Amino acid sequence: MVELEIDDGLAIITIDRPHARNAISLETMDQLDEALDGARGASALALTGAGDKAFVSGGDLKELSALRTVEQAGAMSFRMRSICDRIAGFPGPTVAALNGHALGGGAEFAVSADIRLAADDIKIGFNQVALEIMPAWGGAERLVELVGYSRALLLAGTGRILAATDAEHIGLIDQVIPRASFDEQWRLTARLLAKRPAGQVKRVMRGASTTEAVAAFAQLWVADEHWAAADKVMNKGK
Repeated sequence: MVELEIDDGLAIITIDRPHARNAISLETMDQLDEALDGARGASALALTGAGDKAFVSGGDLKELSALRTVEQAGAMSFRMRSICDRIAGFPGPTVAALNGHALGGGAEFAVSADIRLAADDIKIGFNQVALEIMPAWGGAERLVELVGYSRALLLAGTGRILAATDAEHIGLIDQVIPRASFDEQWRLTARLLAKRPAGQVKRVMRGASTTEAVAAFAQLWVADEHWAAADKVMNKGK
């Protein structure tokens, strides 16, 4: 099942399917859409999996094996791609907390988020080619944006699976966190993104005009929250 938790402006979506290593079925897609509906209005969004073995292990092959026609495969691809697009288009910052391995479609799900935080013992890979298919949920295009065209083609074309530190080195993962403190640290980071004006920063980074960027800054400058924080800094040590 898919769980939604709202924690002081932070929406946390957890895929909890231990029998399938958190793989995504058609029903999971429906539940993800419902969870994203429930997350509307949150300042930030986090995605994770239950347990410590798998973030998302890809599509649920046992269930998706029933799809045998071009039309059925295309509809499934479009369905999950649309969900990943919703995550990518979320107004506030989005974090994928990789509690376990992110393989195939799981890697695609991870790169739909703005930021990827990973436990130090996980692996990530676009290994769909091992099944003689390709990334279906928009992950190939997003991988290019993250690591560049040639490196993305090397990874997705060979199906190479990377350790967390290697993925961090090329920019596929943003921060590797020791397993012992992983849950605490990713939640702390996600809460900070929810409490601070990171949503405005995101909008500017995504291509706001000069006028829009200046207006966003000016509105924050005159807000009570800014002056409360500024007063603390100016009065420090007095």
